[in-house]
Amino acid sequence: MSKILVIVESPAKAKTISKFLGKKYFVKASMGHVRDLPKSQFGVDVKNGFSPKYITIRGKGETIKDLKTAVKKADQVLIASDPDREGEAIAWHIQKLLEMGEGEPCRIEFNEITKPAVQKAVNQPRLIDYNRVNAQQARRILDRLVGYNLSPLLWRKVKKGLSAGRVQSVAVRLICDREEEIAAFEPEEYWTLTGLFAKTGYSPFEGKLFKYQDKKIEIKSSAEMQEVLDRLKGAHYIVSKITRKEKLRRPAPPFITSTLQQEAYRKLNYTARKTMIIAQQLYEGLDLGKEGTTGLITYIRTDSVRVSEVAREEAHGYIKERFGVQYIGKETLKSAAKGKIQDAHEAIRPTSIHHEPEQIKAYLTTDQYKLYKLIWSRYLASLMSPAVFDTTGVDIAAGEYVFRASGSIIKFAGFMKVYIESRDDGESDEEKLLPELAEGEEVEARSLQQKQHFTQPPPRYTDATLVKTLEEKGIGRPSTYAPIVETIIKRGYIVRENKQLYPTELGSIVIDLLKKHFRDIIDVEFTAGMEKNLDSIEEGDLEWVKVLAAFYEPFMDTMEKAEKEIGHVQVTDEVTEEICELCGRNMVKKFGRFGKFLACPGFPECRNTKPLLEPTGVECPRCGGELVIRRSKKGRKFFGCDQYPKCDFVTWDQPSKTKCPYCGDLMVEKRAAGKNITLKCINENCSQGLEQKEVKATKEVKVSKESKASKETRTSKDVKAPKVRKTSKETKARKKTTAGPEQLGATNVVTEQ
Repeated sequence: MSKILVIVESPAKAKTISKFLGKKYFVKASMGHVRDLPKSQFGVDVKNGFSPKYITIRGKGETIKDLKTAVKKADQVLIASDPDREGEAIAWHIQKLLEMGEGEPCRIEFNEITKPAVQKAVNQPRLIDYNRVNAQQARRILDRLVGYNLSPLLWRKVKKGLSAGRVQSVAVRLICDREEEIAAFEPEEYWTLTGLFAKTGYSPFEGKLFKYQDKKIEIKSSAEMQEVLDRLKGAHYIVSKITRKEKLRRPAPPFITSTLQQEAYRKLNYTARKTMIIAQQLYEGLDLGKEGTTGLITYIRTDSVRVSEVAREEAHGYIKERFGVQYIGKETLKSAAKGKIQDAHEAIRPTSIHHEPEQIKAYLTTDQYKLYKLIWSRYLASLMSPAVFDTTGVDIAAGEYVFRASGSIIKFAGFMKVYIESRDDGESDEEKLLPELAEGEEVEARSLQQKQHFTQPPPRYTDATLVKTLEEKGIGRPSTYAPIVETIIKRGYIVRENKQLYPTELGSIVIDLLKKHFRDIIDVEFTAGMEKNLDSIEEGDLEWVKVLAAFYEPFMDTMEKAEKEIGHVQVTDEVTEEICELCGRNMVKKFGRFGKFLACPGFPECRNTKPLLEPTGVECPRCGGELVIRRSKKGRKFFGCDQYPKCDFVTWDQPSKTKCPYCGDLMVEKRAAGKNITLKCINENCSQGLEQKEVKATKEVKVSKESKASKETRTSKDVKAPKVRKTSKETKARKKTTAGPEQLGATNVVTEQ
């Protein structure tokens, strides 16, 4: 019997595929890439057509030896790396390394790791697609041309150890530009007036003032508001107009890579990187008991919402059986992404709709279950019928002023029985009911509530909104969104605080320099245009060497000019009043992987470091000290007493300066979706409720009725104390300092629990 070797990228994928193939097949894993450009040298022969110098990746010796041994035992070799550019390049490198014939059909691919898909693929091998390979090579060499020329310039002119990436720098620029917009923003005052109206026998309802003399009203000061209130004294409130209509809300399409990352961030608080790691596990396959190892979702790097007809029919059958024929959607899915869609793969969907999340929950980790449920629900809902709302709008006239009240009820839930998409603005489809009213009817105005507002600057980017912006502007591709975000955080150019992305001082300095001297590299449109060129290479419309040449020559001219024009950029450390207890110098603020910390300026003679304690202005509820901001070893912010270790009170939640009006204890902010922040008393013996509301900027802060202690508030009495790990060497402390609690002058790290 002839033997067929199938090479995949990971052992998990190998295990799943082995189950679907017969005895004549044996499966090996390459463990990802086997060859790459060298790290220690440029590795690109620019003068010889940008010829790359590939070397075997360090540490892959045993893997390659195992593959070469397996090839000798096989009569045929099939390479089943992932179905994208990167996977095609891996297949090509394996082909070269194993000295396989270039004219041999050895490449197979499948969009889902299921028995029918895998068995079909092994019977349809094809030649390696060199257009895809060249597109991947062009991207890799472009990044090398930029990184290995621009990074040393930053070392010489700004600071050693800096690096600049072609796509990552544009992402940092977006964040820096947004921060400049926020700093330059000047708020404008405006006021709103909300009436609480009532009809006998019905619950009161709200209506907002929106017109005066048939024109939209704008109230910009307290004086103008008082004038309106004076005119409304003694007014009669008459229902002047009622509109009723039926409104449809259609389901969101199934996930593509970018929307999965966005929704997982909004609903599950997963970073893009975490989402892709878990999704890869679901794609490669998990052990489902008697069913064995099974791939649960289709390929996770895609920009198309297309769904195969077989999968659509299966889902429609499930919907009919579970909910009824009226819940089956009739509309064809249209692409949600803008610009050019590669459409190489289906949307991200379950491989079988019959793998219900609850049925397989026991075989998944908590994170795997949550993400799979999200994907399963979104996909099922996308093929269901629209939700139907009965909406009512009521205009209430008071002289020349008009208030408007609106309400809606769900007439038919449709897809909302299964899934409702989250929104960045936090809005929801909450039902609001209005009483039965008739035109000409008078209603009672029980109160008029005036409220002062100020226009707000554009919001800072979050992981979700940054990925969304990158996709909209054509920056990067599905496989690059997660690495972009993680790379710029790791390099110290941005930090993540309360889910928002802030530029660091270092990031702003680098971006300002690149803006001035490398406009194309940092230009959004230029970078998006290069992505289109890479797509054209994949389609065979452009030659990859010509694309590189068109970029390289002007880039090097700019490099030469910048080398002459840029002087040394001094990044000065902020000196503090904190004295180094080892040598007596004033310590300075430094920026590390997890934010700012204190370090002795006498490095390397003195290697002393300390956490930087950022005050909150809130008193410690236990000892009367001040609560300060600290960092866990994972970089997560928490709050602890500045008297540590004498007092070990800590909490993950933002402490509020507002004391509990019933017991006087500390209250913490519990952040819900959108703009709502709930204040909760940490005193578990305090059970009084609060009706008042605290308003900060545009955020409405609701104080909860049940002042139970937060589950995440941690003290030494009710949970185990945070684990404290001392760094073994001062050198290690220098590199990995985080602002955790300190003990006996040493740098410590609080383990996140």
